[in-house]
Amino acid sequence: MIALEVRALKKSFGGLYVTRRVDLAVEEGERRLIIGPNGAGKTTLFNLVTGEITPDSGSIALFGRDITRKPVRTRAHLGMARTYQIITLFGRDTLRHNVMLALLGLSPRRWNPLIDFAGQRDLAEQAEAALARVGLAHLAGRPLAETSYGERRRVEIAMALAQKPRVLLLDEPFAGLSIDERQDVHRLLMAVPRDVTMVMIEHNMDVALEFAERITLLHFGEVIVEGTRAEVVAHPRTREVYLGH
Repeated sequence: MIALEVRALKKSFGGLYVTRRVDLAVEEGERRLIIGPNGAGKTTLFNLVTGEITPDSGSIALFGRDITRKPVRTRAHLGMARTYQIITLFGRDTLRHNVMLALLGLSPRRWNPLIDFAGQRDLAEQAEAALARVGLAHLAGRPLAETSYGERRRVEIAMALAQKPRVLLLDEPFAGLSIDERQDVHRLLMAVPRDVTMVMIEHNMDVALEFAERITLLHFGEVIVEGTRAEVVAHPRTREVYLGH
């Protein structure tokens, strides 16, 4: 079954096209890698898929359901979650509280402006379970500002996984990490079960190629190469626009 399908997706800002008739079909359970040089339109594609910006034309389907005009919150309820290239978390709050906020976004309790977080034991337990999944249970009560950059990356992934997504979009999850931190995040992502389809944007090819089963290469907002790892790495267009030789 196709988990995520994008057809003829177009988006321009003024006269500048950032995506040009992009087609993408990701199978359920697949690990897909999106690559391309800076300015290729990779993050814009994610923003279109998640509903943060609206396409000029084309369609987006999640497990066969058209979500092209659905708001971000609806897509989250249908099983889509993402991480961001630039971490946007609450530094003064604890790791637990950050994950609880992500869980609250999918709960009817989000409409209560006077909610008492101290009394939301079920959310706290779910948050702690999500942190345990990424190896951070022992830091649940620590303010985010007192953690390392790599730990914050794992908190962001914990927040996404806590929402029990069917499709998880990862925007450069290895960016800015040390070698050891990259290995930690890589092990974490490789352990995610196959009932979660994952699509990753990444520049660090050493770790990303191990993750990917199929690769899509974007260039100036267009898909120019797509296939297996071996096919895409060997393709002359990949060497020309991305690998630099």
